[in-house]
Amino acid sequence: MIKNENSDREAKVLAKHIYMSVFKARRVIDQIRGRSYEETLMILELMPYWASYPIFKLVYSAASNASNNMGLNKADLFISKAEVNRGTIVKKLKPRARGRSYLIKKTTCHIKISLKSKI
Repeated sequence: MIKNENSDREAKVLAKHIYMSVFKARRVIDQIRGRSYEETLMILELMPYWASYPIFKLVYSAASNASNNMGLNKADLFISKAEVNRGTIVKKLKPRARGRSYLIKKTTCHIKISLKSKI
């Protein structure tokens, strides 16, 4: 069996501490998992969710890394892995009436995307 030297190489990208709920990001990630690079960009541009913008930037960056650093063709790439994990919770205090304070919890997430070549 002849194996192409680029077949097992994959471009990985990781974004940490994005101010977004894990569930909102997973809703977008589930739509693009396993799709081709060009189809993914079209889907992310047309999705009405705010979560699609950082994911769009990640996919675009991973494809640029694959073409520049590894010499892979962007037209042959597809999303092999895409996962969203929970990050740290940023806690802030908001002043309230009568000198009390109210705790505000801002959730963050880590997004990990891997692109592989079809050929």
